[in-house]
Amino acid sequence: MLSTLNDLDTRLFLFLNGLHSDAFDSIMFWISGKTTWWPFYLLLLLYLGWTRRWQLVPIILSIALAVTLADQVSVHLFKEVFERLRPCREQALQDVVHLVNGKCGGMYGFVSSHAANSFAVAMLLLLIVRKGWFTALMLSWATIVGYSRIYLGVHYPGDVLGGAVLGVLIGLLVYLVFLWTIRKLPVSWKMQEPGGFTAG
Repeated sequence: MLSTLNDLDTRLFLFLNGLHSDAFDSIMFWISGKTTWWPFYLLLLLYLGWTRRWQLVPIILSIALAVTLADQVSVHLFKEVFERLRPCREQALQDVVHLVNGKCGGMYGFVSSHAANSFAVAMLLLLIVRKGWFTALMLSWATIVGYSRIYLGVHYPGDVLGGAVLGVLIGLLVYLVFLWTIRKLPVSWKMQEPGGFTAG
Protein backbone atom coordinates (compact mmCIF):
# COMPACT_ATOMS: atom_id res chain seq x y z
CA MET A 1 0.00 0.00 0.00
CA LEU A 2 2.71 2.48 1.00
CA SER A 3 4.76 1.48 -2.02
CA THR A 4 1.78 2.15 -4.31
CA LEU A 5 1.13 5.55 -2.72
CA ASN A 6 4.79 6.46 -3.00
CA ASP A 7 4.80 5.45 -6.67
CA LEU A 8 1.71 7.56 -7.38
CA ASP A 9 3.23 10.49 -5.48
CA THR A 10 6.43 10.21 -7.52
CA ARG A 11 4.54 10.04 -10.80
CA LEU A 12 2.45 13.09 -9.90
CA PHE A 13 5.56 14.94 -8.82
CA LEU A 14 7.34 14.23 -12.10
CA PHE A 15 4.30 15.43 -14.05
CA LEU A 16 3.88 18.67 -12.10
CA ASN A 17 7.60 19.35 -11.81
CA GLY A 18 7.94 18.75 -15.52
CA LEU A 19 5.57 21.62 -16.37
CA HIS A 20 8.18 24.35 -16.32
CA SER A 21 9.56 27.24 -18.31
CA ASP A 22 12.27 29.85 -17.83
CA ALA A 23 9.68 32.52 -16.97
CA PHE A 24 7.92 30.36 -14.40
CA ASP A 25 11.24 29.32 -12.88
CA SER A 26 11.80 32.93 -11.79
CA ILE A 27 8.20 33.41 -10.67
CA MET A 28 8.05 30.24 -8.59
CA PHE A 29 11.44 30.89 -7.04
CA TRP A 30 10.18 34.34 -6.07
CA ILE A 31 6.90 32.95 -4.69
CA SER A 32 8.84 30.51 -2.50
CA GLY A 33 11.19 33.17 -1.12
CA LYS A 34 11.25 33.93 2.60
CA THR A 35 10.95 37.71 2.22
CA THR A 36 8.68 37.82 -0.84
CA TRP A 37 5.43 38.08 1.07
CA TRP A 38 6.32 40.79 3.59
CA PRO A 39 4.24 43.45 1.73
CA PHE A 40 1.31 41.00 1.67
CA TYR A 41 1.67 40.38 5.40
CA LEU A 42 1.77 44.13 6.04
CA LEU A 43 -1.44 44.65 4.05
CA LEU A 44 -3.09 41.84 6.02
CA LEU A 45 -2.14 43.46 9.31
CA LEU A 46 -3.40 46.85 8.12
CA TYR A 47 -6.71 45.29 7.12
CA LEU A 48 -7.01 43.38 10.39
CA GLY A 49 -6.05 46.48 12.36
CA TRP A 50 -8.83 48.42 10.65
CA THR A 51 -11.53 45.76 10.97
CA ARG A 52 -10.56 44.04 14.23
CA ARG A 53 -8.99 46.93 16.11
CA TRP A 54 -8.83 45.73 19.70
CA GLN A 55 -8.16 42.16 18.57
CA LEU A 56 -5.02 43.05 16.61
CA VAL A 57 -2.50 42.20 19.34
CA PRO A 58 -4.08 38.79 20.09
CA ILE A 59 -4.22 38.15 16.32
CA ILE A 60 -0.52 38.94 15.86
CA LEU A 61 0.40 36.72 18.81
CA SER A 62 -1.81 33.95 17.42
CA ILE A 63 -0.13 34.18 14.01
CA ALA A 64 3.28 33.94 15.68
CA LEU A 65 2.12 30.90 17.67
CA ALA A 66 0.67 29.21 14.58
CA VAL A 67 3.85 29.71 12.54
CA THR A 68 6.08 28.56 15.39
CA LEU A 69 4.03 25.42 15.98
CA ALA A 70 3.75 24.58 12.28
CA ASP A 71 7.44 25.11 11.68
CA GLN A 72 8.67 23.16 14.71
CA VAL A 73 6.18 20.30 14.44
CA SER A 74 6.80 19.85 10.71
CA VAL A 75 10.52 19.50 11.36
CA HIS A 76 10.80 17.64 14.67
CA LEU A 77 7.71 15.40 14.53
CA PHE A 78 7.68 14.72 10.80
CA LYS A 79 10.88 15.39 8.84
CA GLU A 80 13.16 14.02 11.55
CA VAL A 81 10.85 11.07 12.24
CA PHE A 82 9.84 9.89 8.75
CA GLU A 83 13.13 10.88 7.08
CA ARG A 84 11.65 10.89 3.60
CA LEU A 85 14.21 12.24 1.16
CA ARG A 86 13.31 15.27 -0.92
CA PRO A 87 12.90 14.40 -4.60
CA CYS A 88 15.98 16.48 -5.39
CA ARG A 89 17.93 14.25 -2.95
CA GLU A 90 16.77 10.97 -4.50
CA GLN A 91 19.55 9.38 -6.53
CA ALA A 92 17.03 7.66 -8.80
CA LEU A 93 15.53 11.03 -9.76
CA GLN A 94 18.71 13.07 -10.15
CA ASP A 95 18.50 13.14 -13.95
CA VAL A 96 14.78 14.00 -14.18
CA VAL A 97 14.05 16.49 -11.39
CA HIS A 98 13.79 20.09 -12.56
CA LEU A 99 15.67 21.93 -9.81
CA VAL A 100 15.65 25.74 -9.95
CA ASN A 101 18.82 27.68 -9.15
CA GLY A 102 20.40 24.57 -7.61
CA LYS A 103 18.43 25.09 -4.36
CA CYS A 104 17.37 21.78 -2.85
CA GLY A 105 17.06 22.53 0.87
CA GLY A 106 17.62 20.05 3.69
CA MET A 107 17.76 16.30 3.38
CA TYR A 108 14.16 15.42 4.26
CA GLY A 109 10.88 16.71 2.87
CA PHE A 110 7.89 15.15 4.64
CA VAL A 111 6.09 17.32 5.54
CA SER A 112 6.59 20.65 3.76
CA SER A 113 7.20 23.38 6.32
CA HIS A 114 6.27 26.04 3.74
CA ALA A 115 2.87 24.39 3.28
CA ALA A 116 2.37 23.85 7.01
CA ASN A 117 3.19 27.47 7.85
CA SER A 118 1.09 28.93 5.04
CA PHE A 119 -2.00 26.81 5.70
CA ALA A 120 -1.77 27.36 9.46
CA VAL A 121 -1.87 31.14 8.99
CA ALA A 122 -4.52 30.90 6.25
CA MET A 123 -6.80 28.71 8.38
CA LEU A 124 -6.39 30.86 11.47
CA LEU A 125 -7.15 34.12 9.68
CA LEU A 126 -10.03 32.89 7.54
CA LEU A 127 -11.72 31.63 10.72
CA ILE A 128 -11.26 35.04 12.33
CA VAL A 129 -12.41 37.12 9.36
CA ARG A 130 -15.05 34.78 7.88
CA LYS A 131 -15.60 36.57 4.57
CA GLY A 132 -15.84 34.69 1.29
CA TRP A 133 -13.35 36.83 -0.62
CA PHE A 134 -10.87 36.69 2.26
CA THR A 135 -11.15 32.91 2.53
CA ALA A 136 -10.52 32.59 -1.23
CA LEU A 137 -7.52 34.93 -0.96
CA MET A 138 -5.89 33.08 1.93
CA LEU A 139 -6.45 29.60 0.47
CA SER A 140 -5.16 30.74 -2.92
CA TRP A 141 -2.04 32.19 -1.31
CA ALA A 142 -1.34 29.04 0.73
CA THR A 143 -1.97 26.80 -2.29
CA ILE A 144 0.35 28.69 -4.64
CA VAL A 145 3.10 28.65 -2.00
CA GLY A 146 2.64 24.89 -1.63
CA TYR A 147 2.63 24.31 -5.38
CA SER A 148 5.81 26.33 -5.79
CA ARG A 149 7.63 23.76 -3.66
CA ILE A 150 6.69 20.99 -6.10
CA TYR A 151 7.59 23.13 -9.10
CA LEU A 152 11.00 23.91 -7.62
CA GLY A 153 11.72 20.20 -7.20
CA VAL A 154 12.10 20.23 -3.42
CA HIS A 155 8.88 18.48 -2.34
CA TYR A 156 6.59 15.71 -3.51
CA PRO A 157 2.85 16.49 -3.72
CA GLY A 158 2.39 14.24 -0.68
CA ASP A 159 4.82 16.40 1.30
CA VAL A 160 2.78 19.48 0.45
CA LEU A 161 -0.56 17.79 1.14
CA GLY A 162 0.72 16.52 4.48
CA GLY A 163 1.99 19.99 5.36
CA ALA A 164 -1.35 21.52 4.37
CA VAL A 165 -3.30 19.10 6.60
CA LEU A 166 -0.92 19.75 9.49
CA GLY A 167 -1.24 23.49 8.95
CA VAL A 168 -5.04 23.37 8.90
CA LEU A 169 -5.11 21.41 12.17
CA ILE A 170 -2.69 23.82 13.83
CA GLY A 171 -4.68 26.78 12.52
CA LEU A 172 -7.84 25.32 14.08
CA LEU A 173 -6.07 24.70 17.38
CA VAL A 174 -4.60 28.19 17.55
CA TYR A 175 -7.99 29.68 16.64
CA LEU A 176 -9.47 28.01 19.74
CA VAL A 177 -6.65 29.51 21.81
CA PHE A 178 -7.39 32.89 20.20
CA LEU A 179 -11.09 32.65 21.15
CA TRP A 180 -10.18 31.76 24.72
CA THR A 181 -7.75 34.68 24.86
CA ILE A 182 -10.14 37.38 23.68
CA ARG A 183 -12.78 36.18 26.14
CA LYS A 184 -10.28 36.78 28.94
CA LEU A 185 -9.40 40.32 27.86
CA PRO A 186 -10.67 43.23 29.96
CA VAL A 187 -14.07 44.60 28.93
CA SER A 188 -12.47 48.03 28.54
CA TRP A 189 -10.54 46.66 25.53
CA LYS A 190 -13.69 45.70 23.70
CA MET A 191 -15.33 48.23 21.41
CA GLN A 192 -17.82 48.31 18.57
CA GLU A 193 -16.07 47.13 15.41
CA PRO A 194 -16.59 48.76 11.99
CA GLY A 195 -19.65 47.34 10.25
CA GLY A 196 -21.46 46.66 13.50
CA PHE A 197 -19.34 43.68 14.57
CA THR A 198 -18.95 43.36 18.32
CA ALA A 199 -16.44 40.72 19.41
CA GLY A 200 -16.14 38.84 22.65
